[in-house]
Parts: sequence; structure tokens; C-alpha cells
Amino acid sequence: MEDFISEIKKRRTFAIISHPDAGKTTLTEKFLLYGGAIAQAGSVKGKATARHAVSDWMEIEKERGISVTSSVLQFQYGGYCINILDTPGHQDFSEDTYRTLMAADSAVMVIDGSKGVEAQTRKLFKVCVMRHIPIFTFINKMDREAMDTFDLLDDIEKELGIATCPINWPIGSGKEFRGVYDRNTKELELFYDTRKGTVMGEVKKVPIRSEEATQSVTSEQYEKLEEEIELLDGASAEFDQELVSQGKLSPVFFGSALTNFGVETFLEHFLKMTTPPLPRMSDKGEIDPMKETDFSAFVFKIQANMNKAHRDRIAFMRICSGEFQAGMDVFHVQGGKKVRLSQPQQLMASERKMVETAYGGDIIGVFDPGIFSIGDTLTTSPEKFAYEGIPTFAPEHFARVRQVDTMKRKQFIKGISQIAQEGAIQIFQEFNTGMEEIIVGVVGVLQFDVLKYRLENEYRVDIRMDTLPYEHIRWIENEDIDMDRLTGTSDMKKIKDLKDRPLLLFVNDWSIRLVQERNPGLILSEFGRS
Repeated sequence: MEDFISEIKKRRTFAIISHPDAGKTTLTEKFLLYGGAIAQAGSVKGKATARHAVSDWMEIEKERGISVTSSVLQFQYGGYCINILDTPGHQDFSEDTYRTLMAADSAVMVIDGSKGVEAQTRKLFKVCVMRHIPIFTFINKMDREAMDTFDLLDDIEKELGIATCPINWPIGSGKEFRGVYDRNTKELELFYDTRKGTVMGEVKKVPIRSEEATQSVTSEQYEKLEEEIELLDGASAEFDQELVSQGKLSPVFFGSALTNFGVETFLEHFLKMTTPPLPRMSDKGEIDPMKETDFSAFVFKIQANMNKAHRDRIAFMRICSGEFQAGMDVFHVQGGKKVRLSQPQQLMASERKMVETAYGGDIIGVFDPGIFSIGDTLTTSPEKFAYEGIPTFAPEHFARVRQVDTMKRKQFIKGISQIAQEGAIQIFQEFNTGMEEIIVGVVGVLQFDVLKYRLENEYRVDIRMDTLPYEHIRWIENEDIDMDRLTGTSDMKKIKDLKDRPLLLFVNDWSIRLVQERNPGLILSEFGRS
């Protein structure tokens, strides 16, 4: 039992969130570099000649230089076993990020020092607040011209509604960037360009009141630093671990992921300030990994075709309690039967390794023969229970999709159904027809490009896509509804989901109220039930 608890105590599971281009993928790579998981950092941008970022594995990601799926990466560092969930930065993939945050115990928010809080950061941050998870801020790209440091902190506090506590403080930015001042040790950590961070850089630490400190920074920078420290000590929130754990105070760090400066300092502080895996809520109450010895986990992501040669589906699950053993039999709560978890693996992006054992807090991928859904619970507990479900986002963009070659109908249906099971797209049918007319709903329009690309490249099916004018979708909660007698509006369309549940599409939001007024007792919902 002691070994089991010590394994869980070592675990740290966090998600990295940011606006696109803030440097999230570069920061992830540098963590792996320090953990010895990779020998050299690759280039993040998706150019044909460049090495691709370790965490971007899908072909379209390599071409466009953006992350469109969440990667799961594990590495060891300083006696800890760290699970990183790298999320898509682009807002069109916010649903995938939301699900990923359900599997994390804390979040690292990467902000571009020259831009401050951007639109996507705001949206993702709200998800963290909803889950009350601790948020750590890494202000990146200090080797480029940055905003005034106090303005950056002010921006975070105003835009995101969270207090900040700088753990270190930058000295200059861009060409004048000299390093950071550590508020706790009262030392300067001096910056040297480390060949764009392809190797681990040496960070020199000197006391602030030393001769070397005054020689390393200009007299103006030294004076400004002293003024800012005085101001900071009087104005900023003091570090309070309890407030950090409640998600009410964000520790802030400064650095440059590209040149490798400030990354290791951040990682070391972060590991001390975060907790081992936390209890999770289920329908039988809280499940505490420190007390519960029975294995339990929930599925938060499904990904098809990660291995082109095998056309496989992987269900990613967050282990919440107990010890996982390869090939073990578990009870699949939603399926109502025992299943064997075969081919368990952990990923270094597209590199996989088979897993023999894993513990609470770890993320593993298992082979999915098509039986798992997002939100499913698996357990060996004799008392069956289910973890809280993961809500489905309502799509905001719709298109009618047809395959060009009628002979490829089978591949088309298989491909679109498998991609829909991953949760990135939702598929519907015309109300009175079968699968002849397929309507696809997505949260962000870029998902349409990904769908088209994947159907062509993974399933060899060309499609024609006609966008539809609808922007609002509502599920009908009434079980005894007669759809033929429903009084609609001219901009309303009746559709059904794959479980034959009736839905309504609307062009205008005022039509939703009108339809409810015309059909007394009609109950409409914005969220689909899983």
C-alpha cells in the first residue's frame, strides 16, 4: 500500500493552454528536454524542411503549424512523474481543450509578453475557473519586445478576474533582456542566448547586491529593477498556496521558451506548488486516489487512425484511482459489461510505448474496438459507479456533406461516423430520411477543413460540402413529441441525431422563443445528453 501511495504522490497531471502562437508547443518541448525525454528540440512551424514539434502528430498539424488535437506526453523529472496534456490553441478546437481540462489537475497558461491576454486565453480561462483548477502563468517571448510588466499583470487580473503573484520579475525585454530577479532568493538569473534552445542553457545566478549583478545589467536597468521591486512588494498579492490551490491566485513567471530561459525555474517551482492527483466526483460521492485501491478511470478523448498502418482507434483515459495492469479486466459502466483493456500505451506524440502499470493521475490510451464514448467510466470496484459526465458543446456552424463518388458510400459513412465519435464534429440526419443526407455541426469552422482533409487522406473519400445558414441548435427534451404536428418558423429545420433524437436548427435566435410560444409545453435544451 505504501508503494502504491508513493507512486500516486509522484504524479503531476496538467494541461497547457494558450492563444495560438504564444509558444505553448515550444514550452512543452523544453519540458521534455529537461526531463531527458528528447535529446533535441525540433522546430515548431510546419515547414516541409523543418523538424516538427514532438507534440504535433497529425499530418494537417504539420502542414499548418497548429495543434488541432490534444497530445498526451509523459516524462520523469526530479523524482516526479509528469503527464502533460498539450491542447489545441485555436479557438475552433475549444471543445477538445475543454474535455482535456476535465482530465487535468492544474493548468499552465502561456501568454505572449508582447500581446498580453488574447481572446482565446479568455475563453479557455473561463473553463479553468468553472473547474476551480489552479492556474500557473508563464509569460513567454521575453527575448522579444514586451509590454510593460505591470500592464501585463494588470491585463491578466482585469481580463481574467484572477489575482497574480509574480514569483520572478524580468529585467528588460527584447535585445535588452538580461534575465529575471527571483523574489524569494533575491538573486538575479542572468540570460544568455543558448543557441535558440536546442541544448539546455546554463543559467547563472548571482545575488542582487553583488558586483557581478551590477556589471551584468545597465545602471538604468538596475535602478528600474530596484524601483519595481519596491513597488511590487507593496502592491502585488502575497504568495498564498491555499489560494493557488483554489484557482484564485496565479503565480506568474517570465522567460523565453525558444531560447530555453526560465523554463527549468518555472518547472521546479510549479512541481512544488501543485498537488498530487485530486479526488474526483462520481455518482457515489468523491473517489480519493489516496484511499481508493480499486482501479477506476474515465474516457476524455477518442482518436481514430493514429497509426496509418493499422487504422486503429485509441480511447484516452484519465486514471482516477487504483493501479492499472496491462490486460486487466474492468467493468465498462455505460456498456454494462466487462472488457479487457488491451494494448495499453502512453504517448510521446506519435511515438508510443506499451504500458505495464500506471497509477492514479496517469493518462493512458487503450485500443477501442468501437465500444467507448467520451465520458465513459471503467472500474474494478464491486460497487459500480460513474464519474460526472462531460457536456457536449452546441455546434454553431453547419454544412450538408456528400461523398463525390457514390461507390464510396461505405467508406464515407465509416469515416464520418468514426470522426464524429471522437467528439470534434457532430453528425445529424434530415428528419424524415436515413443517412442519405448528412448534416455536420461544428463549434469552429476550421473543423470543416480538418474533416475534409481527414476523409480524403485517411479514408480516401472526396466530399462536397455545402454550408447551411443555421447558427443555433436545440435538443427536444419532450419524450412524446409529435414532430409532424410541431409548429415551426420559416428559418427552422427539423433534424435528428444518430440516436434518432429530434432536434431543431434555427437561423435566428428569436425564432427559438417563437417556436416555444407556438408549442406550449415544448422543452428545448442547448446541450445534448450523452
